[in-house]
Amino acid sequence: MPITRVDRRKVRVEIDGFDWTKLDALTDLDIARQVAGNPDAPPMLSENDVRNLIVAGRARIMRPLDVRAIRRKTGMSQDQFATTFGVSPASLRNWEQGRRQPEGAARVLLTVIDRDPSAVMRALKR
Repeated sequence: MPITRVDRRKVRVEIDGFDWTKLDALTDLDIARQVAGNPDAPPMLSENDVRNLIVAGRARIMRPLDVRAIRRKTGMSQDQFATTFGVSPASLRNWEQGRRQPEGAARVLLTVIDRDPSAVMRALKR
């Protein structure tokens, strides 16, 4: 989407001319219909929808990884672990302190390290 410069006066005219009563009159159903009609909007899921997805086996809830325990299992310091496995020391600290959770490939790598650290070390030595 291109970025364009807009004149403040034009924005002010549009805001001042906006019919706020129409906005206030929107029901949840009206909003849901508008969101459903917008191909760029993410799907709106209720708690019940999420529960149904989980029950149907179409969603997986990832439990948090204990990254500190995984690192300690290897016997490495934070710096050694980060250097060996190619993760940034800052990310490793954030994971260990619970500020963030690893995602994607990092999560997969940490899971493999947790289950069989020697296999990962052998693969890295080749």
